[in-house]
Amino acid sequence: VVLVQDNKDILEIMDQVLDEEGFEVTSSLTTDPIDKIDEIEPDVVVIDDHIKGTKKGSKIIKELKSNPETEDISAVLTSTSNELPQIAEESKADDFIQKPFDIDHMVEVVKKNAE
Repeated sequence: VVLVQDNKDILEIMDQVLDEEGFEVTSSLTTDPIDKIDEIEPDVVVIDDHIKGTKKGSKIIKELKSNPETEDISAVLTSTSNELPQIAEESKADDFIQKPFDIDHMVEVVKKNAE
């Protein structure tokens, strides 16, 4: 799982929980892991829409889904936005997690998309 979030506390909680669930997690506050996605070969990318940098998470997902080499990687968008379902659909994300989220729900969504 590649995990990119804008908030260090949330990043650490998600990383710890997914790690305990048996996932191998590459977590970051920047999009660096996205640049190395072909080396990491994740089953799923979980990315916040409001990440640090020039691009939004939804744009990164759209790019991953437009590239034949990365289009099969499941992508999950996270955000506090009420328009998240629409943003996720427009970016071709496979799923989304509305913040604030329930830990069990977050794990369920990641598991479902990592299969």
